[in-house]
Amino acid sequence: MAPVIEKVLDGFRLAEGPHWDNKKQCLYFVDIIESTICRYVPSTKKLTKAKIDNYNVSIIIPVKDRDNQFIVTLNNSIALVEWDGESTNISSLKKIYEVDAGTSNVFNDGKCDKTGRIWAGTMGSSPTSIDELVKGKGTLYSFSNNTATPHRGEIGISNGIAFDYRLGKMYYTDSFSFRVDQYDIDLSQGKISNMKTIFSIKNQSELAEETFCDGMTLDSDGNIWLALFNSSKVYQLDPSNPETVLKVLEFPAAQITSVAFGGTNLDELYVTSGNLSDRPGGKSPGSVFRVTGLNVKGLPADEAIL
Repeated sequence: MAPVIEKVLDGFRLAEGPHWDNKKQCLYFVDIIESTICRYVPSTKKLTKAKIDNYNVSIIIPVKDRDNQFIVTLNNSIALVEWDGESTNISSLKKIYEVDAGTSNVFNDGKCDKTGRIWAGTMGSSPTSIDELVKGKGTLYSFSNNTATPHRGEIGISNGIAFDYRLGKMYYTDSFSFRVDQYDIDLSQGKISNMKTIFSIKNQSELAEETFCDGMTLDSDGNIWLALFNSSKVYQLDPSNPETVLKVLEFPAAQITSVAFGGTNLDELYVTSGNLSDRPGGKSPGSVFRVTGLNVKGLPADEAIL
């Protein structure tokens, strides 16, 4: 059976950062432009949004064993936010990390590894268009034990991150590098090394020059699912064979931003998208989609440990 793509939500400016809560069977994500954190419950089709005014909000990740507490990025800070997922307002907010002081940088994408360490990176100040972004201003960090550790500098747009614990690998993209890089990761020390490029947009003739690598996730076979901004596509990649595309999914939205496996059996792929211009492309820009019938499963998303 061919994969089935269904639009489940729409009306977002820049839906991003999907995180499936396997215990609560719900999807958390953000709308960066609208400064909102969002919760969608598929069983009831209920969407709840809470606005955190005047911030660039790019990540929401539950805190392990702390009900209703989340890690949320706000401009160049990481905050501990309390929210019941039912109210349109958060209960509390406490900033716990701040980076890139004295700049107008903001966080973009991020994930937690299985130790609960937070990995997130910054970019130049949030522009009104990609053309306005000052390249090379960002940094990829990890956060644990009250310490922010820089790993890579001169980043354009710090974006998708995924971990393969069986192989001891981390996958990462700086969108302005137009590629996905693989690293060896030492989880006990929180260090990455031995960078190797495994996918490059310039080697894909069907992708336009303005296509960017965006968010990503792994399936249980260790293959990467990569959102391709400005292309309407999600690629399934085999990281063990560089430049190997296993599957292509096409969506009625050009600005595909990120992906996350969810559902009762973790066999549904949730895909977020943006609506950032007068002509963003596609019939359903700014939507959240669900893909079924992929015949693959994802892995439970890791939560933050504080």
